[in-house]
Amino acid sequence: MAKSDKNEKKKDKPTVNPDLEGFNIEIDSFGEIKTTYNIDDINDFLNKNVEDKKLEERDDYDELKSGKKKQNPKEGEE
Repeated sequence: MAKSDKNEKKKDKPTVNPDLEGFNIEIDSFGEIKTTYNIDDINDFLNKNVEDKKLEERDDYDELKSGKKKQNPKEGEE
């Protein structure tokens, strides 16, 4: 291989889930994480697509996973 072949790097994009198309993450010179997606959007994606082994045994795990929250009745209400 010639030197120019070794120095050239392919900039192939990795295969990603279609829901994350356009997602990019970088760390700047100050160590700050910069992303193209809002952190809440990333968390929603992870909640839908990744099993949380620590929460699997909870009775309300399916509701948590689907994004539904239980409404606790206020004190004095039945």
